[in-house]
Amino acid sequence: MKPSVVSILSFSLFFLSQYFSISPSERCNPNDKKALLEIKKGLGNPYNLITWDPKTDCCIDWNQYTLSCDDKTNRVIGLFLFKIDDAGHISPAIGDLPYLQRLDFNNVRNLSGPIPPTITKLSELTFLRISQTNISGLVPDFLSKLKNVTYINLSYNNLIGTIPPSLSELSNLEFLRLDRNKLTGPIPESLSKLASKLTYLHLGHNQLTGVVPTSFAGWSFNNTLDLSRNMLQGDISFLFGKDKTTFEMILDRNKFEFDFSKLTFGESLSRLDLNHNKIYGSLPTALTKQSWQLFNVSYNRLCGKIPQGGSMQRFDLYSYFHNKCLCDAPLPPCKS
Repeated sequence: MKPSVVSILSFSLFFLSQYFSISPSERCNPNDKKALLEIKKGLGNPYNLITWDPKTDCCIDWNQYTLSCDDKTNRVIGLFLFKIDDAGHISPAIGDLPYLQRLDFNNVRNLSGPIPPTITKLSELTFLRISQTNISGLVPDFLSKLKNVTYINLSYNNLIGTIPPSLSELSNLEFLRLDRNKLTGPIPESLSKLASKLTYLHLGHNQLTGVVPTSFAGWSFNNTLDLSRNMLQGDISFLFGKDKTTFEMILDRNKFEFDFSKLTFGESLSRLDLNHNKIYGSLPTALTKQSWQLFNVSYNRLCGKIPQGGSMQRFDLYSYFHNKCLCDAPLPPCKS
């Protein structure tokens, strides 16, 4: 018996409906999905990732605020995890996302444990942020294998130990934050190898000791140098100069000791904090030529008249007080 036209049409419609119902699921690479589900499990299967359902398409149906897929290859290229409260760790499966370019764990407070070595498998990675978490252990030496990375932010964690000199091998690095940890030891001299590209260096709020490497003398941080709240010491006058393009220098609460009167300043320098050090000498009149947004030299050993004019009187007495014998506005007048 020949099949009727109706039965043929019915079968065709059934086939087409099945085809279109499953074809979208093919967009999500199965290996990527498997890795993502392991990462979710490692994070304690948080409610924030409720859309990460193994029955649905990770590139279409999962929350696109948490991940992104390449439109051409359909591979996962970005992973963005924010404000997850569940306790967990970074699963080694993170290394099974070979096309990942951006990895971002931000404000995941109960994330603990070390950074897994499998992260070195992410050869396409350019952006790495693991910040405001409870991760611990050392700043991994193996980060130096991420040759394409331009941005590393490991701030506000519980990392210990020294800064690995091998970070100087990251020739494309433009931004480095290791502040607000428990790092000890000296600043590696080798970091000066990054001078050609690195414009943001944040090492503040740690327990670093020793002197700032003199090899930093030829380095202009086009944006920010933050060495604040450590136990660094010595003469850092070589960080200043008319040829420097640094915008912001946050150097407070260390043991730096040098003659402030001999400094010169680059035109770009607009934010300078040197409070709670051992700086001596006087304030040069060249300070009045700067467009200061922040200026603080309190709690030092400075003496003499505060230069009048420019932006110098924009700041209240708390930017100048507790020095040896600074005077004039906003402090009391100098004695004749």
